[in-house]
Amino acid sequence: MSAAERVTLRDVEASDLEIFYRQQLDPEAIRMAAFGPANPRDQVAHRAHWEKILKAPEITKRTILVEGQVAGHVSCYPHEGHPELTYWLGRAYWGQGVATEAVARLLRLVDERPITARAAADNVGSLRVLQKCGFKVIGTNLDYAAGRGEATEEYLLRLDGPSTAPG
Repeated sequence: MSAAERVTLRDVEASDLEIFYRQQLDPEAIRMAAFGPANPRDQVAHRAHWEKILKAPEITKRTILVEGQVAGHVSCYPHEGHPELTYWLGRAYWGQGVATEAVARLLRLVDERPITARAAADNVGSLRVLQKCGFKVIGTNLDYAAGRGEATEEYLLRLDGPSTAPG
């Protein structure tokens, strides 16, 4: 079964937050994402962050489901005058086309362009997802990454038109 057949998006529900919290505790995922929360183990801060997101109508946020199971989340939020895309996928779902399908589906929900995204320069998987969906690298930035405890280079990407992802 293809990712297009297995992946769906739905509104984020309060019951998803515990799963999101557990997913973002994965040390390998923290290292790959690099630019996550200062203390991923702070469940109170995690809950407060998501409560703020859930109350914000200007943020398009969806839970990623794979065959009905919560696999992660994807969203677009206002940043410097335009939407910025972000996503998190539990490691059990990496390398299966799930992130690409979820990002492509969200991009069909958000009409505004350009949309930006960021990824650690060495996060090959995330860069591939974004590029398959039509994002182009427009620059680099060096910033402190809490997930690595050091300055880390990140690519800045932008999508100006429709997604180029299959589906």
